This record gives sequence, C-alpha cells and structure tokens, in this order.
Amino acid sequence: VSSVEPLQNVALNRETVQSSVIAAYGPSKGVDGCRNGNLDSGCCTHTLEDLDPWWRVDLLAVYKVSAVTIINRQDAVIERILGGKILIGNSLDQNGNQNPSCGMIESLDGTPTYTFQCNAMEGRYVNVIIPGIKRYMTLCEVEVFASLSGRNQAQGGAAISVQSSTSGTVGTAGKAVDGNRDANYQSGSCTLTTVESDPWWRVDLVNVYTIGTVMITNRQELENGLDGAEIWIGNSTAISDPESIRCAVISHIPSGQAFYFPCNSVKGRYVTVFLPGSAKVLSLCEVEVYYGKYLQFFT
Repeated sequence: VSSVEPLQNVALNRETVQSSVIAAYGPSKGVDGCRNGNLDSGCCTHTLEDLDPWWRVDLLAVYKVSAVTIINRQDAVIERILGGKILIGNSLDQNGNQNPSCGMIESLDGTPTYTFQCNAMEGRYVNVIIPGIKRYMTLCEVEVFASLSGRNQAQGGAAISVQSSTSGTVGTAGKAVDGNRDANYQSGSCTLTTVESDPWWRVDLVNVYTIGTVMITNRQELENGLDGAEIWIGNSTAISDPESIRCAVISHIPSGQAFYFPCNSVKGRYVTVFLPGSAKVLSLCEVEVYYGKYLQFFT
C-alpha cells in the first residue's frame, strides 16, 4: 500500500519583510505558526497606511507551490484584506511584486481563512499585496504548502557516491542516496565511516547542474553528529580546489530530522559533505540535491 506524504508549510519561521511596520506587528508574525486572528494576541502583521501595501516571505529555495492559506484578522476591519493578491516567483524586481499571481481575495465569504490552489507554481518568494490603493494591511498567518522544485539529482540515474572510509558492511556511501530518509541506522539506510580525521562523503552527479538546495537527514542516534559539517559544491573532487564553493556549514540538525540548506544556484558536478576535525565519524541517512537545471554533459 503506497502513501503520500502531506505537504509541509514551508513558510514557517522563514525570512520575511513588508512595506512598513506598525509597532511590534512585524512581518515575522505572519509565519510564526500562530493562527490567532486577534491583533492583540501578538500573532499578526500590520503595515502603515501604504500605497500598495505588501508582505513577502523568502522560502530560501525554489519550490513547487500547491496551495497558499491566509488567515485574516478577525477582531476588526476584516474588509481591509479585500483585493489582496498572492504572488509567487523568483524575481525581486519591485520587491517581488511583479511575480505571477496565484489568486486574489475577492470576497470575505464569512470566513477568516482563504486558501488558494496554486497548481505547482514555482518560486522562492511568496508575496501578498493589495495593489492600487492606499491601505493598512494585516496578516495573521500565511502558510505555503509546497514541495522542492526539480528532481533529486543525487538519487538514481548515473549518480555515484563514495566516502572516505566505511565501517562494516552496512554503512556504505550509497545508503545516503537510496531515496530512504529512515534515520535509524539499524534499518540499513544510513552511511557510516570509521573513526578518522576529516571524514567525508561525496556524490558525483556526472553532469554539471545549477544546485539550489541540498537536504540532509541526520541519524536518529547521533544528535550532534553533523555539527560543524560543511557542504561543498564544485567541478573537482577536491574541496580545496579554488573553484569549489562551500554552500553551508551545518550548525545543528536535530536527530532524525531532515534540514535543507540553500545554495544560491551554485553550479557543480560534485557535492561533498566534509566533517573537519580529529577522531570524527560521519554518518548520513540521506542527501538530496535539488534544483537540477542541466548545464553541461561530461563525456
């Protein structure tokens, strides 16, 4: 029996900005996970009386957006949200307010919650704007349900993975690209090096891609095992190569969880996870590489 994993709210606690701010009602209130529609609850955003007031969230990666839900203010002036448009795209021209539209709030319909089906529109930025009028704008929550755009370039196909060493026969390098995020090592889906200095793991994508995001699943039994690990992207197997770029340093991934790291469209063939230091063990339960725009084929 197959199952479909529900889409996550990828806007939660992401970076936000808006056209202006009144008092403590800053843009981050729109993605804090609180759906309380009472302004006094401290869960809502609030702009000044701006011409074309707007709000934006940066998802930090390009997503295919299935739906956007907006929670309107419920205690007063609920009509202010009328005319609000939801925009999705990758451009920051005019603060992102020129991106394609997913929908518009045309009536109140007796509900504080508005959900728009966006049919897998692709974008990193989601804006809410009330165009053509001078008005205050308040949002009590914005939820974006989406999946990462593009396919996982590290899984299947011709991609080849290797690591600095292997402990036993279970934790081979290929376990990090088998499409299984099971974080229990005993399930047989995680890599494991021996105890060594500067262990590393690498996948060869065979082709050069523009990489927008790397997602890593940490092992259940090793809470701090990836702290300080570095993600490198380049066209050489050596991260010391001048053209190799460090996409991110992992400060912490809670045990058993998958975190994604935006790489700002770095171009490369090799993705390396490197854990600096002596007497280290590197264990990865899945490494996913997105947004793979094909650039060059190696023969």
